[in-house]
Amino acid sequence: MVIYQRFIVFTCVVLITLFAGFGAWRYSVWFLPIAAVSGVLTVLGVCDLLQRRHSILRNYPIIGHLRFIVESFRPEIRQYLIEGDRDAEPFSRQDRGLVYQRAKGVEDKRPFGTIENVYGSGYAWLTHSATPVVIRDTDFRVRIGGSACRQPYEASLYNISAMSFGSLSANAIRALNTGARKGNFAHDTGEGGISHYHRQGGGDLIYQVASGYFGCRNDDGSFSPEKFAELAADPQIKMIEVKLSQGAKPGHGGMLPASKISPEIAHARGIPMGVDCVSPAAHSTFATPIGLMEFIGQLRELSGGKPVGFKLCIGHRREFMSMVKAMLKTGIVPDFIVVDGAEGGTGAAPVEFANRVGMPMLEGLTFVHNALRGAGIRHEVRIGAAGKIISAFDIARTLALGADWCNAARGFMFAIGCIQAQSCHTNRCPVGIATQEPARQRAIDVNDKSERVARFHRNTMRALGEIAGAAGLSDPRDFMPYHFMFRQKDNEFLDGNEAYPYLPEGFLVSGEEEIPELADWYSRWDRATAESFAPPEIPHGPFMRRNARQIRDAGRSLTA
Repeated sequence: MVIYQRFIVFTCVVLITLFAGFGAWRYSVWFLPIAAVSGVLTVLGVCDLLQRRHSILRNYPIIGHLRFIVESFRPEIRQYLIEGDRDAEPFSRQDRGLVYQRAKGVEDKRPFGTIENVYGSGYAWLTHSATPVVIRDTDFRVRIGGSACRQPYEASLYNISAMSFGSLSANAIRALNTGARKGNFAHDTGEGGISHYHRQGGGDLIYQVASGYFGCRNDDGSFSPEKFAELAADPQIKMIEVKLSQGAKPGHGGMLPASKISPEIAHARGIPMGVDCVSPAAHSTFATPIGLMEFIGQLRELSGGKPVGFKLCIGHRREFMSMVKAMLKTGIVPDFIVVDGAEGGTGAAPVEFANRVGMPMLEGLTFVHNALRGAGIRHEVRIGAAGKIISAFDIARTLALGADWCNAARGFMFAIGCIQAQSCHTNRCPVGIATQEPARQRAIDVNDKSERVARFHRNTMRALGEIAGAAGLSDPRDFMPYHFMFRQKDNEFLDGNEAYPYLPEGFLVSGEEEIPELADWYSRWDRATAESFAPPEIPHGPFMRRNARQIRDAGRSLTA
C-alpha cells in the first residue's frame, strides 16, 4: 500500500465525486456544487495519468500541480520573504531600494551603519580627504567629439543605456525619453530603431546601429546609406553608436518572431510584417578592423559630422588591439567607445552567454583605457561604460578606472517601477515595462514615471558631487584609481593604482625599451593586425609564458 500513497488524493477526489453525485441524485441539489468541483478535479487527475509530458503528474495526479503553481511565483516569494538586503540576484534589495528612494525623492539615508562586509574579499571603498570640498553645481558634463567631429555633444556623466522599443513597451520608452529631456541627459535607442515614442519625449537620442541596421536598412537587410543619412539628420539624434556586441550576450545574434512584430515595431525597424526579424551575430558591412574604421568614417560623414563610436563587450583582447591598429593606420579614430560589461544586460539571453561569455566591465574598461593609452590616442577617444552602475559610488569608481561617462539600463528601469520580476522575455511584465500588451503597459503613467527618471538622475548626480567633494575634488572627472582601495583577500587590500593601474602613455608605439612587466601587452600587440580580426597563428602545445622579445624573435626566425 505504501507505493500507492501518492494516489490517495486522486482516489479521495474520485470517491467524493461519486458520493456527491449520488447525494445530488438521491437527496438534494445542494450536493451538485461539490460534485461539480470534484468532477473537474477527477477529469484533471485522469488527464494527468494519461499524459506523457510530465512525470511528476503521472506519479502524483492532481496534487502534482502544486509544484508548478509554487514554482511560478518562486521569484516573488524569494524577493519579498526570503531575500536579504545584500543578496544580489542580480541587484540586491539595498540597491533597488536606493533607486526607488531617489526616483521618488524620499529619504535615501540608512541608519545604524553599513550592512556590507567591509572585511570581505571584493569590498572597495573611497579614500576621503581631510579638506573636503562643497560642490554646488552638479550638472556634470563631458564633451564627446574628436577633431573630425563637426557637431560635438555635451553629454551628462550618467545616461540611459541601450534598450529597444519592442523589448520595452511604448509607455516605458515615452517615460524614459521624457525623463531624459527633463533631466537634460541622453537616451540610447537600442538596436530596434527609433520609434515615434522616442520622438514624443523630445529627449536627446543616441542612435544605435547594430547588425540588423534597423531604421537604415535595405529590403535584403543590408545597410542603406541613404536611409541612414535621412534619419541621422534629425536634430534629436546627438550621437551614432555602432553596436558590435552587448554584455548580456556578446557574440550572439537574435530573432524576433513574426508573431511578435506589430505595425509599430515594423515601422521603427523598417522590416516587413509577417516575417521573422533576424539580427545577425556579425555585421555584413565590414569584416576587418580597417573596414570597421571606414564604416565609422562613412557614418560620420553621412550624419553631418555627429559623434560616431562603437559599443562592445571585450572578448579577445587581441581583436580590440587590431581595432586600435586600424585607427592608427587609417587615421579614422572613433569619437567614443562604450565598454559594456558581461554583468550587464536587460535583454533575455542564453544562460551560458549571460553567465560565462564576455569580460566584466571593470577589467574590460581598464583594458580599453590602457590599450588606447599605449597607442597614444587616449586623448582623442571618449570612453563610456555600462554594467550594473546605479549608485554614485559605482559612477565614481568607473570614472576613476578610465571612463569619461557612464550608462545604465536597469537602474533607469527601476526608476520607472521595475520590480526585478525577471519575466522580461515572457511579455507578461507585471509593471508594464517589458511587454507589448496594451492592458499591461497602461500601468505606466508617463508623466509620473518621467518625473521619477529625471529625479533619480538629479539625485544621483547630487550624490556624485557629494562623494567627489568628500575626496577633496571639485569635479568627479578628476577621480583617479588611487582614490579607491580594493580588498583582494580577507586580510589584504590594494591601492587602486596597484589593482587597476594606468599604463604609460604611448608604451606600445614609442619604440623605446620595453618594460618587462608588460610583456603580455607587447606580445598581444605584435599579434594584432589592422587587416584582420583572425589571429596570425593558432598556438598549440603546453602553455609556456615568454616575454615579448622572445616572441618577436621567434616570429622573425620563422619568416627569415
